[in-house]
Amino acid sequence: MQSDKSKFKEEFNKRVYGFAIEVIDFIEHLPKGQVSTIIGDQLIRSSTSIGANIIEAKSAASSKDYTNFFTHALKSANETKYWLALLRDSNKVEKGVANKLIQEVTELSNIIASSTLTLKGKR
Repeated sequence: MQSDKSKFKEEFNKRVYGFAIEVIDFIEHLPKGQVSTIIGDQLIRSSTSIGANIIEAKSAASSKDYTNFFTHALKSANETKYWLALLRDSNKVEKGVANKLIQEVTELSNIIASSTLTLKGKR
């Protein structure tokens, strides 16, 4: 039987992966133009980096290394929020779609931040 902690990690990893897939689809539907291309490139890097850093943490050489990967994932999540908000507020995308993605990445970043605090022994 799978522990609650193990189930949570599995669900969290699926959620992060699903978020990256949603962002990929979102970027594919951006309007054509220089601004959308540049911000889309930044957004794809930051949003996919969240999950990549979490996966990298699994093979970390030390607990400090593990914590660093989570810290980088949090930074990428915060950067992702910025790019999504820029697209939304510049009227390049439908606000409702951008807000849904911003809400999801905010929830993911809250989980990552909480985990990072726990890893650093501050909670």
